[in-house]
Amino acid sequence: MDTQQPLQLLGGLSPRQFMKRHWQKKPMLVRQAIPGFKPLLDRAALFALAARVEVESRLLSQGKQGWQFKRGPFERRAFPSLKTPDWTMLVQGVDLHDDAVHALMQQFRFVPDARLDDVMISYATDGGGVGPHFDSYDVFLLQAHGQRRWRIGRQKDLSLVEGLPLKILANFQPEEEYVLDPGDMLYLPPRWAHDGVAVGECMTYSIGFRQPGRGELARELLQRLAEDAEDAAGTAVYRDPGQAAVDSPGGIPPQMMAFARDALQAVLNDPIELQCLLGEYLSEPKASVWFDSAPARSASIAACGVTLDRRTRMMFDDLHIYINGESYRASGRDAALMHRLADQRRLGASEVARASQGARQLMNNWLEVGWLHDDR
Repeated sequence: MDTQQPLQLLGGLSPRQFMKRHWQKKPMLVRQAIPGFKPLLDRAALFALAARVEVESRLLSQGKQGWQFKRGPFERRAFPSLKTPDWTMLVQGVDLHDDAVHALMQQFRFVPDARLDDVMISYATDGGGVGPHFDSYDVFLLQAHGQRRWRIGRQKDLSLVEGLPLKILANFQPEEEYVLDPGDMLYLPPRWAHDGVAVGECMTYSIGFRQPGRGELARELLQRLAEDAEDAAGTAVYRDPGQAAVDSPGGIPPQMMAFARDALQAVLNDPIELQCLLGEYLSEPKASVWFDSAPARSASIAACGVTLDRRTRMMFDDLHIYINGESYRASGRDAALMHRLADQRRLGASEVARASQGARQLMNNWLEVGWLHDDR
């Protein structure tokens, strides 16, 4: 992607300008970001997705009994009548299940894939919404069908209404209001309060970005480090030939504490190991994701191009490539080809033919487990 090319998606800004002026800084409204945009899934297809066990879906409604919240999967009869106002269905990760929605998400890859999360589709009847709230991540809100009224504000008071199944702001103070038509889009940085209410039947696509916290990253990396700790720290055992007799046996010897500190430091001091574990974590598919394996082919993969499966997460750094939670060392021409595969999500037949025998075998393995597909 040419990051200096102005995009209608970004209101005439280039990706570079948008990231500098708005990303994590201030909202932006774009009228007709995608002119003539229509839902990529109709209502029936969206309801069918919500009925599947592997798809995360939620149903929210507001009535005389207050807010009601349920988790899917849902049979069609579980939904209120389409004429009933004030209810919303949310379907998460639709890009994992539909090629057209996955293609839509690719338009936002001026942000690193390590930050890109998923596309959620919200269907609502008149008056439906999820209440005033804030998110801890960046989001683009693309109107697909009908209208939605958005009120947004820089909320300082983040206290929530107690006793609700949802995180709804107790004292929402909107500063701006917009009504979005199909093709309009609103970008919101993290922690900007917002409240979207359907005006008639409505569908909104939310393109969301993950924003891992320090604690989350530390937990994940430490858990992964623990699996390889013995190899990284070495096989040395604690020795204390100079240990004196003690009057207070309950005290932990300072030299044992130093030994433990050195053992932990040995694990943490390997930058390549940490780099590798981070890449594996960031490329790990969500727990609900599974792939359809393909039968092994006798013909060489060099005879055709390859395309990553829409569910595959592939990234790289200066030493490794990462795909679906696994890491591989790569260098030279193979590294350049794998970087291109991660960036473009496909390689042509001539590019695959230039890969080494080992790299082609690796791609054959990925083909068999369903991580990529050939273009035959």
